[in-house]
Amino acid sequence: MDERELEAVATWMRGQGIALEGVLQAQKFDVGQSNPTYHLTTDNQSFVLRRKPPGVLLKSAHAVDREFCVQQALADTDVPVPRMLALCEDDSVIGAMFYVMEHVEGRNIDDPSMPGMAFSNRAAIMTEMNRVLAAIHSVDPDALGLGNFGPPGNYYERQLARWTKQYRASETGEVAAMDALIGWLGANLPPEDGQRTLVHGDFRIDNMLFAPDGPECRAVLDWELSTLGHPYADLAGVIMQWQLPPGPEGRGLAGVNRSALGLPSDTEFVAQYCRRRGIDHISGFGFYVAFAFFRMAAILQGVKRRALDGNASNPDKALRLGSFVPRFAELGLEAAQA
Repeated sequence: MDERELEAVATWMRGQGIALEGVLQAQKFDVGQSNPTYHLTTDNQSFVLRRKPPGVLLKSAHAVDREFCVQQALADTDVPVPRMLALCEDDSVIGAMFYVMEHVEGRNIDDPSMPGMAFSNRAAIMTEMNRVLAAIHSVDPDALGLGNFGPPGNYYERQLARWTKQYRASETGEVAAMDALIGWLGANLPPEDGQRTLVHGDFRIDNMLFAPDGPECRAVLDWELSTLGHPYADLAGVIMQWQLPPGPEGRGLAGVNRSALGLPSDTEFVAQYCRRRGIDHISGFGFYVAFAFFRMAAILQGVKRRALDGNASNPDKALRLGSFVPRFAELGLEAAQA
């Protein structure tokens, strides 16, 4: 963010009734491949700004207004979110829509194996992660004013069509496994079961902030993909992540001795979630995990496309992530047959 943009943001914030105590400064976070995110500070104040990236964007992508809306609605629920301060829909201010929220102090855990942490602390954090996920799916969207946050019915059919369209729009070459996965998902859509909840869309441990000295979740972040839909999409997204290699790139748990570390197995985490929501069991869970791999592959393809077009928040990282698209598609096919 250059000096002119920063001055424009400061002027706009004051116009929204946000009193600034000193000169506003900005430091870009090296996270978030979709919407550039900045830490705003004055002498003794701290905020976070999320904006759409520059350049030509895919339709319906980078919906910072949806992020703002859903987090504002969740302010007084059991779902921890930062306090929303103001949304700017006027592109003339800095060239793109953005919003400002409070800065939440907390630990960001980017490795689900939590190296160096005590056995009991790992278990407590995973239990809290499960609690928060169930809490998201237990809120009443209508009571929160989110009844129109997503269209009714046919969630997976709509999501498959949406992400296939996004994938095709950002395609940079043929990926046979992705084509096969799209075909399998279309032929194996689950029947409607009446569940329609708030869905985060990218629920994982590195999109959460935890208390500095305990397992309490202080905030769930990155709500860009949130909508009303089927809750198993979020649950399967967690399980999908854990199938990836451990380390800074995969951020998964593949091959990790979970019981020795105090981490739940996939089955234990799903069972704990079902108990929290009063669900007996989940049939055909392989479809939901396969769909999670497909959707993430489509997202990563978009990240790669933005890097090639010069619009990525972190171009080198974006290209690296984009190279994983074929592998995600292959893992989706494996989940489909499991």
